[in-house]
Amino acid sequence: MMLTVHTILELRQQLHAARRAGKTIAFVPTMGNLHRGHMSLIEEAVRQADLVVASIFVNPLQFGANEDLDSYPRTLEKDQSKLEFYGCHLLFAPSAHEMYPRGSDIQTVVEVRSLSDLHCGDSRPTHFRGVATVVTKLFGIVQPDYAIFGKKDYQQLAVIRQLTEDLSLPVEIIGVATGRANSGLALSSRNGYLTESELAIAPILYDTLHELATQLKQGERSFKELEEQANQHLESNGFSRDYVHICRQSDLHPAAPGDHLLVILAAAYLGKARLIDNLEVILN
Repeated sequence: MMLTVHTILELRQQLHAARRAGKTIAFVPTMGNLHRGHMSLIEEAVRQADLVVASIFVNPLQFGANEDLDSYPRTLEKDQSKLEFYGCHLLFAPSAHEMYPRGSDIQTVVEVRSLSDLHCGDSRPTHFRGVATVVTKLFGIVQPDYAIFGKKDYQQLAVIRQLTEDLSLPVEIIGVATGRANSGLALSSRNGYLTESELAIAPILYDTLHELATQLKQGERSFKELEEQANQHLESNGFSRDYVHICRQSDLHPAAPGDHLLVILAAAYLGKARLIDNLEVILN
């Protein structure tokens, strides 16, 4: 039976006993409103370690002005049932005061420079500082052997990998392939903002990335022109542009002719939802 705790002290007491028993720990941090994509992370955690810990915390530090912090769905009871069914042993569901007792305005922050300013960081200037801060704090609280993240948030995963390396944190970061609906749409808590008609349009984002990947594999290298064509295609289908970027996988900086390991990163608005997606591309 899964145990839910709400304080750092309770969590540490449970984890201390597990470590004394020689158990390895895998950790899956989330903001709740869980879907099948999250459960794939729990399944990977079960494969990796003896004890699976998840967290549900809607982190105010990663929401900017006029973003959906107050309206972000909170579905704790449903989330608890899903986590227990898929094999989670321990859920940490703290309050904002528990995580930031002195207030978020004077909370010590962690910033992964350069990488956090690109792509989504350009559109949401304080977002990755909030992500890096809460993940570093959660790592300090849980002290896991493994931490599991989805590849849908490709830039977020890169930020977490870099902060873990730069701060010499003893955690192995594991990325899991993006969970998708049958239509190809990346599973996301924010898909709940989409109307029925928008849900029919939303898979065009992933289709557009595939079309762009095909052009790259056919030898096209006018990256800026390809990005603009993709944005225009999305706009013609009802999206509002944020960005489409063709990047190196290694550092997420713009790709150059001669690069072989690429990733296409994209974000676009559809109705009330801001959708993100990505596609890794290997060129010969």
